Amino acid sequence: MFSAIARIFRTPDLRAKILFTIGIIALYRLGSNVPAPFVHFPNVEQCLAENTGTDGLLGLVNLFSGGALLQLSIFALGVMPYITATIIVQLLRVVIPHFETLHQEGQAGQTKLTQYTRYLTIALALLQSATLVTVARSGQLFGQTSVAACQNLLTNDVWWAQALIIIALTAGTGLIMWMAELVTERGIGNGMSVLIFTSIAATFPSALWGIQEAKGFDVFLLVLLIGLVVMTLIVYVEQSQRRVPVQYAKRMVGRRTYGGTNTYIPIKVNMAGVIPIIFASSLLYLPMLVAQFNTPTDGSEPPAWVAWVSTYLVSGDQPLYMLIYFLLNIAFTYFYVAITFNPVEVADNMKKYGGFIPGIRAGRPTAEYLDYVITRITFPGSLYLGIVALIPLIALATVQANQNFPFGGASILIIVGVGLETVKQIDAQLQQRHYEGLLR
Repeated sequence: MFSAIARIFRTPDLRAKILFTIGIIALYRLGSNVPAPFVHFPNVEQCLAENTGTDGLLGLVNLFSGGALLQLSIFALGVMPYITATIIVQLLRVVIPHFETLHQEGQAGQTKLTQYTRYLTIALALLQSATLVTVARSGQLFGQTSVAACQNLLTNDVWWAQALIIIALTAGTGLIMWMAELVTERGIGNGMSVLIFTSIAATFPSALWGIQEAKGFDVFLLVLLIGLVVMTLIVYVEQSQRRVPVQYAKRMVGRRTYGGTNTYIPIKVNMAGVIPIIFASSLLYLPMLVAQFNTPTDGSEPPAWVAWVSTYLVSGDQPLYMLIYFLLNIAFTYFYVAITFNPVEVADNMKKYGGFIPGIRAGRPTAEYLDYVITRITFPGSLYLGIVALIPLIALATVQANQNFPFGGASILIIVGVGLETVKQIDAQLQQRHYEGLLR
């Protein structure tokens, strides 16, 4: 292992890529701690000390920004506008035929879709930064709190100061997007995934130390043990796949023979990634938001439905909340897999190049068979995602750990997934040069 790491740094171009990636990560973490203009940072620090965590969608966004959201830094929005824009563009392929046509045009069409994603990212960043400034100005960024500092997070709330904050946050999002593309071109791994990995990994030490301070060393060791087991199981499932065999018939083109090869279609158990967890968290955040805006501020009794929502659909330690969250993850897994994997398109491409699944006729029977396989594989994958998403809620209910429990939910899936892909990419580049990779 150590000799393989030494080979990495003895390879000049690979060493340059890794050092470039580390440099971009350092700049990203630096920007995550630089406060935006007209932000009263001492008050923000006091609010962070009084409010150790947030739940729901706000907590997820803060997790993806590496804690920069609640610090109101110039990178407060993090990568969430880009993630949202990417998901929207993927969903629009089902609704808008032009987007599906671009997707099928190869590299030129993908470049056009990437350009649309960038424009949509900036538009969403403007919208989200305006919302963030409005919430910070109203004193509701940290929820219902009696801390006076949380009501005065901005040093100047005139319109031009708010506009400057919005411009700074939007420019920060554009800079993050540019740095991610630089990592993809000149560094190691997918740039946006590496930055998400960095944001989440940056919150791990504080989350673990908070558990140790609140629950003691015994619970801390138990959490580390559970985390090791969970990571091992997630690595096993993320690497699991159903390989559908494909054969290509021989064909003569001039004097040359093409085809005659055997390959397979790898269908992963978890094809949806972390997207269902993000969808489910976003949808469950809506009742909490509606109840918050309908709660009387004069201290009177709230309506019955608001009290019910506040009791059962706000706190993650409620059994009903857990059940709904689990079922939403299953539903969104099927939904997202159905959008991203088109059996008819795969079957048509196989037929076009003379490929077929042994024992299955080409064309429509192949599409029906792939749809049958995908449906069966997605079921255990959806159960797996639902269980992983529930780990932070179970930790909240049992040991009263923060809902952003480090070894569960979207955080651990991203950490493991991005780590595996980055190691595989380094391993492939080592094998090109030394015929011996990083992995054995």
